[in-house]
Amino acid sequence: MAGIVHNVENMDLLTKVKQDAAAAARQLVEAAHLHKGQIVVIGCSTSEVVGRTVGSWSTPEMGQAIYDGLNSVFAPMGIYMAAQCCEHLNRAVIVEREAVPQAEIVNVRPQPKAGGSFATACYENFRQPVALEEIRADAGLDIGGTLIGMHLKKVAVPVRLEQKTIGEAMVLAARVRPKFIGGERAYYDEALKDGYPEF
Repeated sequence: MAGIVHNVENMDLLTKVKQDAAAAARQLVEAAHLHKGQIVVIGCSTSEVVGRTVGSWSTPEMGQAIYDGLNSVFAPMGIYMAAQCCEHLNRAVIVEREAVPQAEIVNVRPQPKAGGSFATACYENFRQPVALEEIRADAGLDIGGTLIGMHLKKVAVPVRLEQKTIGEAMVLAARVRPKFIGGERAYYDEALKDGYPEF
């Protein structure tokens, strides 16, 4: 749905969505103990954000508002976003090249109807965007039920955010932690139970 911003009501919705996204990002950073250099995978249905069914109402303005809100929190901290594309691009991710210098890139450019409006906003705003078939991120935000689990490191742990929605879309979050191995005789590093500390 291109061109939704025609009146004050829609401008207010864009502002609210940007604020919601920033709040979710701040809460995830705190809950997952994120730090510079880590990657957050974000799946986003702008259709769900505007109260429609996923895949039916791609809205570039909403994609940009969500990008702006998330970026206002992540960028100053040096945390990278990885935007999960929609099923038409097989859930590929768009990320800054510097975040994944050794990764094998693929050649695709997302569009609102093939990749999604949020992934398109990321591609257009990142300094040097690249597409990857897969990534192993340190945390994730799922905006509108897009299923981001395939791009998270093992072991993923649900995170309950105070920010339950962005626009009309539900928000689910996750962090990751190293696997516990060795069974009942093993001793574990307590510092690793909550995630991957900065070394």
